[in-house]
Amino acid sequence: MSGLASRPAVEAEWRLALGALIRLGEDRSRKKSGMRPGTRWEGPFDSLPRAMTIQVTGKNLDVGEALRSYVQERVVHTVEKFIGRETTGHVRIEKEHGEFRTNCTIHLWQGMSLEAHGVAPDAYQSADLACERLEKRVRRYKRRLKRHGGGETPRKLTPAASYVIQAAQEGHEERDEDNPVIIAEAETPVHEMAVSDAVMQMDLSDRPFVVFRNASHGEINVVYRRDDGNIGWVDPAGPLRSSSEAVAHPRTKKARKRR
Repeated sequence: MSGLASRPAVEAEWRLALGALIRLGEDRSRKKSGMRPGTRWEGPFDSLPRAMTIQVTGKNLDVGEALRSYVQERVVHTVEKFIGRETTGHVRIEKEHGEFRTNCTIHLWQGMSLEAHGVAPDAYQSADLACERLEKRVRRYKRRLKRHGGGETPRKLTPAASYVIQAAQEGHEERDEDNPVIIAEAETPVHEMAVSDAVMQMDLSDRPFVVFRNASHGEINVVYRRDDGNIGWVDPAGPLRSSSEAVAHPRTKKARKRR
């Protein structure tokens, strides 16, 4: 293991040892006070807010306790000082082609999420890069809330099914287009939000588009990144301007697209 990874590993072992000492002290206190085995000990830290829950998983590698503890502490330290402890998240570490990729997703209670990734030859380096990007997006999110408000009311969501369809391959017979081959499926929640919040969700993640329910009228909308750098917005319930009106009021049309 490289020198970069040795220090986090030692720190993780130290934290595990400290936790074992705390549990040993609680066991002795139970026996001294006559508490039955298995009874929950009310320690001095029980009045503190609930800790942030960060799940760490691996793909094509075994995530050891040292790496898991390091990633959890790194993510919590990055997010907690800006958002607080009442959030959950998932970190996935993948190993592919001799590199490590760390994907971080932090779920905000009002329905939005923060996403960031890092790629490096070392697992610890990839986690550090992901957390650096995550902190930039956390700061952006907090600035937006200070300027525009919001984020205080939980958003309604609609459960939806999402599928991955196998792409057609050259040299193979054409399949029935009405019955595509589904190779993966999952449940994806569609949140209710304003258009500006949907655009912010793209800025806080690596997503090329966001499907959402427009809070102003309840219809399904889509915002997406255009090749020219602008943001596209599809709204089936929106009024369509005539071509003559669009020419007469080009600035209004442009503002509408970017709203």
